[in-house]
This record gives sequence, structure tokens and C-alpha cells, in this order.
Amino acid sequence: MTTVILLRHGRSTANVSGVLAGRSPGVGLDDTGRGQAEKLVDRLAQLPIAAAVRSPLQRCEETLAPLLEARGLSAVVEDDLAEVDYGDWTGKTLGELGKEDLWKVVQAHPSAAVFPGGEGLATVQHRSVAAIRRHAARIGEEHGPKAIWVACSHGDVIKSVIADALGLHLDSFQRITVDPCSISVISYTPTRPFVVRVNDTGGDLAALVPKPETEEETADRDAAEGAAEERSDAVVGGSTGVN
Repeated sequence: MTTVILLRHGRSTANVSGVLAGRSPGVGLDDTGRGQAEKLVDRLAQLPIAAAVRSPLQRCEETLAPLLEARGLSAVVEDDLAEVDYGDWTGKTLGELGKEDLWKVVQAHPSAAVFPGGEGLATVQHRSVAAIRRHAARIGEEHGPKAIWVACSHGDVIKSVIADALGLHLDSFQRITVDPCSISVISYTPTRPFVVRVNDTGGDLAALVPKPETEEETADRDAAEGAAEERSDAVVGGSTGVN
């Protein structure tokens, strides 16, 4: 099991202008966003972050920069976590786009939505989920099954990953809210993911710190037949809140 902190970039200049920035170059954080990025250092201080992965866009780079500097880490740039390619919609105001027929499809039936000159939301989910699972496996091999890592990406990308982890059809992903600089937490096991947090903008993260495993527990886990399935079982009756 590895645990990923899905971090949406901090508030950008486009977020406050009402423009769909998409993959437009030169879109960075505004003053509020830079403040949010700085606060991440203290907010995640108690977590043993093993690795970081990010979208190639500037606003994600700027969001992670203070945290990476504080931890002495560098981020792997992952193209498959980039913002949606909105094609011809890129750079237009949300007011303009709300009048388009496709807007209703994006809201009610996003799995069928394909942006003119761009990509479809179903494609976005496919590439982003594959990327998260790929890095989860890599980081688990490098740092162990209890590793915690950060993936910094964009609102619709993160929502599509959460929907997959919840077992929701993509048509339900608009029911999920992911605010700027919020974190959503998913633990991946060999058979299923567990969604631990969604759209957390300031909660106590102490419960995410992995509990140390004794040598005996490690040996028992490795030797047990069907151990992978056991580690993926949900707690009957509900969790106690203790790792």
C-alpha cells in the first residue's frame, strides 16, 4: 500500500479572472496562491513524504516549490497529470462557455464530453489514473508499501482520479469538489484503493502518519498466504481511526 496526497495547485491568476486557462503558458499563482503554497510546508510537516510527482504546468511547479525546498526533494514531472487539453475552449471565459451546448454535456454526461480541438474527459481519466497507479507502484517498490507521496495536479484531473478510486462512473465526478491547494488522500492496496480524505483545506493530518511495523509483523505479513488480499480488506463495522 502506498498513500498519495493529491494536491491541487494553489489559486492561480486564471482562477480569479474567470478564464479557462487549460494548458496556456505563463499561468502562475496569485498572491493568495503563493501564500497557500508556503503554508503547505507546515501543514505537511508531520508527514514522512517519500516522493513528489507533478503536472508540467507552471502553477503546479510553483505550488510544490516551497515544500520541495524544505524537504530537499525534487519532483518527477508527469505529462499524464497535466491539465485537461480544452482545445478551442482554452482562454475563453466561463461566461462564454456556459452558453455552449457542450457545457451541458460536461455537467451532466462528462464521459461523453470531448472538447473541440482538445481531448475528452474519459481520456483524461484514463491517463491520469494510469499515471497515479504507475507511480504508486514505483514508489512502493522504492520506499516500501507504507510510503506517502504527493502528486500535484489540476481540479478536473484530481476529480477523475477520486471518482475512479470511489468506484464512481465518470458521469458522477462533477459531484466532487476540489478547491485550490486542497488535498485529497487515497491509499492504494493490491486489490482496491481507499479514499481517506477529499478536498481537505486545513484538517489535522496526524492520522496519516504510518504506524511503525515490528519485525515480527513484517515477517508474518510477508509469509502469510493471501497477505495482499488481507491488507486490502475493509474494516467490518468501521475503522477505529488508528493506523
